Amino acid sequence: MYRINRNSRSTNIHTPFLLKPVGKDYLWGGDRLNYDFGKAIPLSPLAETWECSTHPDGSSMVVSGLFSGLSLPEVLKLHPEFMGTHHQNKSELPILIKFIDAKKDLSVQVHPNDEYAHIYENGQLGKSEMWYVLDASPNTQFVYGLHHTSSREQIKTAVQNGTLDKFLQKVSVKKDDVFYIPSGTIHAIGAGALIVEIQENSNLTYRLYDYDRVDKNGKKRPLHVDKALAVANLNGCTTPRQPMRVLKYQLGWASELLCRCPYFQVERIILNTEINHHMVTLQIGSISFNVLLCVGGCGVMFYKNEALPFFKGDCIFVPANSVSMHIHGKASLLKVSC
Repeated sequence: MYRINRNSRSTNIHTPFLLKPVGKDYLWGGDRLNYDFGKAIPLSPLAETWECSTHPDGSSMVVSGLFSGLSLPEVLKLHPEFMGTHHQNKSELPILIKFIDAKKDLSVQVHPNDEYAHIYENGQLGKSEMWYVLDASPNTQFVYGLHHTSSREQIKTAVQNGTLDKFLQKVSVKKDDVFYIPSGTIHAIGAGALIVEIQENSNLTYRLYDYDRVDKNGKKRPLHVDKALAVANLNGCTTPRQPMRVLKYQLGWASELLCRCPYFQVERIILNTEINHHMVTLQIGSISFNVLLCVGGCGVMFYKNEALPFFKGDCIFVPANSVSMHIHGKASLLKVSC
């Protein structure tokens, strides 16, 4: 018999636990993360929720299980083995997972790579990232790179003259699209997009252009043009196409690979065990932790005579070498590992 208990005191510490995010009220955000995902975070706007984060600018809290009430960094400091053998001797997770609600356009920006960030940003990580589109307005577009190869002088002059837009490649987007944005890519999330972002554990952003808008204090946000141009890939790039994705079907569920890069791997799991009452078994090895982000529906995770219900918007951290788990429900999940 399983006990439904979000505050289990199981003696086996290698068990999954729920995370509570930290919110960010950037000026371009909306209110969908509270209304659509029930985040109940008292910020307006609520632009981002950092669902799985050990970053100093905002760390997730554990809200179930043995470590309930501790921050995720505190738990991993106590038990670094939770991260897995691939991440031995590391004090922070290598990734950060977010929901992003872009009511307005984000700034045109670029992120440094690891080498640049290590040298010029006090040993920090750079930032490559992936976007999974949960929803988008009919006219939503993303900026992805440049139309054609340009010089630093051309881009700097365009920024100064307000003509940068003519250099930018715009891409129409729709629900379920996937984009990988390597460091150095000039990019911007467009208004009307609701996405999941999986990225390196970094908060380094160099803004090229911010539409001359002002914050709640009437001040323009700073630009970082010289740093941006130092790291930006100014070569013209082809329009990104959606990768070929293959669903693999098994009893009660299907899965597909969304992204595999040097920093993380992301799969989508479509769970539907309601008809046949089957449960999907999930086993996590010793190499890496896993993170499960529920982007739709709901279900229950069973393990060691315990049950952990999860709902749309919930984020579950699964330690490396976790106990065997069984999942039941009707849900769409992103499964992230490193």
